[in-house]
Amino acid sequence: MTVVTYVTDASLAQLARRLRQLGFDVQVHRGARLEELLESASRDGRTVLTRSTRHPKKWAAVPVLRVAGDTAHGVRTVTAYGEPSGPPLGRCSHCNAALRSRSAFEAHGEVPGRVARRGGPLFSCPDCGQWFWLGSHTEQLRAWFETALGRPPEWPSAPTGPPVTRQMPQKGRPPGQ
Repeated sequence: MTVVTYVTDASLAQLARRLRQLGFDVQVHRGARLEELLESASRDGRTVLTRSTRHPKKWAAVPVLRVAGDTAHGVRTVTAYGEPSGPPLGRCSHCNAALRSRSAFEAHGEVPGRVARRGGPLFSCPDCGQWFWLGSHTEQLRAWFETALGRPPEWPSAPTGPPVTRQMPQKGRPPGQ
């Protein structure tokens, strides 16, 4: 399989978030029509993720992957279609940017003190300002993917890459923005 990058609209935002957690590069264009997604995919060399059965002839050369069903079914469909562009837990699940490794000193005031003192790996998103670290949510997320995929996911067993689990919003921003 080859590495595939995607573009989709807000109707598949939850799927995009889960795919990002597996390392897939998925852009979400909120409010975009199918034709706008196809144009973006053509320009950027991406595959369109959609629920639509339409594929206008003008955009026949643009790859389209149709997904149906729930988020778990969508994850199975996409993982069968292509490889992720990065390691699991290596992208911001909110905005799709690659995460940066950060020190506990840099995290001061951005994450709870107990997290910074623990000394585990810390990561932040350079685009939206979200902070991520290993926490109990990591195992829950891995278990969700194992159920969804019907097999254990390729998952970091130790903090070797940018692991994403718990998050704190950037100061002055509501969560999820």
